[in-house]
Amino acid sequence: MTTITLDPYANVRSLDFRFRQKRYALVKTLIDSILAAQGRCRIIDLGGTETYWRIASDHIADKRISVDLVNLGPMEATGANFKCLNEDARDLVGFPDMSYDLVHSNSLLEHVGTWNEMLKLAANIRRLAPAYFVQTPYFWFPIEPHFRLPLFHWLPESWRYRLIMERDFGYVKRATSVADAVRAVQDATLLDKKQMSALFPDAA
Repeated sequence: MTTITLDPYANVRSLDFRFRQKRYALVKTLIDSILAAQGRCRIIDLGGTETYWRIASDHIADKRISVDLVNLGPMEATGANFKCLNEDARDLVGFPDMSYDLVHSNSLLEHVGTWNEMLKLAANIRRLAPAYFVQTPYFWFPIEPHFRLPLFHWLPESWRYRLIMERDFGYVKRATSVADAVRAVQDATLLDKKQMSALFPDAA
């Protein structure tokens, strides 16, 4: 999928930033409980970026917190608490069970592919730490978050790829071929609550 570079964390007054900051309150509760229990918190962030953690810059600067960022492509960390790992979150055989205190994954699940690929990611999330936080866009929310278009994800795929060939939408640049357009619409598979419960049966 060809994407447009938009930084939802650039404007601290934006609705995007405030929504994400409110969501982080749940993550903060998990981190603080781990810190209280054992004095440190080792986080693995699957598909995460250092930029994302701007929503919690004061909190995450605590030296007792470390964050390993896992992505397919190479990245560089600038903060002392961060380390970048070039790995596939669906295939983390070199990572022992319970080697972290918290697994964090924000808006990765919908991008990994088929249901079987989601199962692989979910299995890693559940085995790498005793606690985890996973966020993915909700299928029944009326605005598709990647294309920023109401009802877009409820349309047939044959309609969606044609629309993407007409203009840019949200984070996605206009496709110049049918192949690119189909890849763009297939890149994100939104889930409902029942699917999330099947992937993470031990979660709230």
